Amino acid sequence: MARETTSSSSNETYATSVSGIVGSLAREYTASTPQRLKVIDAYMAFCVVVGVLQFIYCGLAGTFPYNAFLAGFGSAVACFVFAANLRMKTNPKNRAQFPNSSPEGAFTEFVFCHIALHFIVANFLG
Repeated sequence: MARETTSSSSNETYATSVSGIVGSLAREYTASTPQRLKVIDAYMAFCVVVGVLQFIYCGLAGTFPYNAFLAGFGSAVACFVFAANLRMKTNPKNRAQFPNSSPEGAFTEFVFCHIALHFIVANFLG
């Protein structure tokens, strides 16, 4: 009986510590992250959701237009990678790592990479 009590209390402690950590992380994120980076993070979350939904749809409905699935899923992954690059280069804490990069230049790279990506995706679809 003592083992069950110990296990139950350790689970409660673990749940409390996890909720405390998540709450602390959320407070720190909202307090110290600039609005520009929050918008990029929202876009990255959108890319993940789109990729997951496409993968689920492909699993449920089948892979008949396989080129469409590959193009869409690849596009979602590439958009996430481009956004991660934009976030790294526009984060004020990373100025030392990217001394010759401005936020405007990083956004220009982001836009041109997206344009090239969408031409490639359209070409892949046929």
